[in-house]
Parts: sequence; structure tokens; C-alpha cells
Amino acid sequence: MNTPPSGASNDHAPHLYEHPAPVEPARPVRAVGSAAAHTTTRLADEFFYLAHDDQTGRPRLFESATALGLAAALLAELYREGRVTFEGRHVRVINTVPPKDWLQHLVLDRLVAEPRHTATRTWLSFLATTACEQVITRMWQLGLLRPEQVGRLWRQRTVYVPTDVNTAAWSWARLSFQLRNYQPLNAFDQVLAGLALHTQLDPILLDGTPLAVRAFLRHQGDQAPPPLRELLADLGAVVGGAVLSHRTS
Repeated sequence: MNTPPSGASNDHAPHLYEHPAPVEPARPVRAVGSAAAHTTTRLADEFFYLAHDDQTGRPRLFESATALGLAAALLAELYREGRVTFEGRHVRVINTVPPKDWLQHLVLDRLVAEPRHTATRTWLSFLATTACEQVITRMWQLGLLRPEQVGRLWRQRTVYVPTDVNTAAWSWARLSFQLRNYQPLNAFDQVLAGLALHTQLDPILLDGTPLAVRAFLRHQGDQAPPPLRELLADLGAVVGGAVLSHRTS
């Protein structure tokens, strides 16, 4: 497979796709070197690493939780870029200047194009329909992932395997070590830990730890800025509903 996945369609809101974003070069460049040298600073990329096995690329979460976590991470990226904020369970655009990153630009364009729809939970659900494929595409373009066919011939599927295991494992190792040793997280990792908590990834991340460590994780998530805490609370509510649906279906 030599091309990244194409974006999923969304029949109920096709007009949201009329705002093209700049396209990065289609030819990926393989990431090389140490994990420290290539650790991404994009929340969605790091959450993708958390939500997938660093060697096989197989998911650690069920599909809808991963997609919702990536959607929240993309919105959090825009917050960190000073483009949006979150108030009273709503997303508010505060700066329409396009970010340099093509995917951030695309998400911002969609928010700007739909000023009547501001509910955070609505946007999480909408962005989740394409978040996985778009984040995979961005990471593929940067040489962070490569496609691999798995399964028997008549039931093959594509998984996206990290090109550098150390880079892929760094987010997990960093968070797990700091939380297990009660070390305060920096602003970036507070949000990343919050994404893990509210997508119910924390039992895997903190497997075998006492309850005090999980309480410390919640405390660290509460140190994030109030707008991001609102985003994470909405994420938890939407994921909770998805989990219930997943278990009863």
C-alpha cells in the first residue's frame, strides 16, 4: 500500500467539506534517530501512540473511544495554537488565522464554516468520524507510521505500525513513569493524561498500580486550564455513552 487512507464521507453535513486545507507532500520521510529527538508535540499524534501498541500498531481501545479521543486532541491542538477556547460546553473560535499544520487548518475551517453549531459534544462526535484517518494520514506523511497488512488472506486488514518503536513508546513510558512516581506533569502531558483518563485508557496505562496513582492521574488532569478541563469533561461524557452502546450492542 503506497497511499494514505482517504477521508471518510459524512452525508449529513457535506458542506463542511467544502473548505480545502493545504496538502502536505504525499511522499513520507521515515523518522530516524532517538525518541527524544523526534518526539512529536502534536497532541493527536501522541494520543494515537498511546491508544495503539507501539510494536504492532494494534488498538488498545475500541474504535469509537479512539476516534473521540483523537477528535478531542485535535480541538486541544487548536486551543494550544490560540485559535479556539471552550466555554460552557461550547467551542468558540477566537482567531481565524489558519495554522501552519494542514489538519489543524482543516478543523478550524470547519468550525468557522458552522458558527451556528458550537456544542463541544456535537463537534467531538462529528470530528470523530474522520479523525482516525486524518491523524493517520498526517503521521504517515511525516514518516511516523507505515501501513502493514495483517490477518489471513481472505480477512486481511491494514494496521499502521510505528516506524520507530522508541518514538512510539516514549509517550506511554513517559506518562506511566511520571504518574507511578507521583511526578507532576507539564502542561502538555496534563492534557495527554486527561485524554487517556477520559477515554478509559487509564486502567491499561496504570495496570498494577494502587488506587492512589489513579487519584494522582485525576489530580494532574485537573491542573489543566479550565477551558481544557471543560473539553475533557465533554469527552468523558461522549465516550461514556459510546462505551455503554458498545457493551449493549
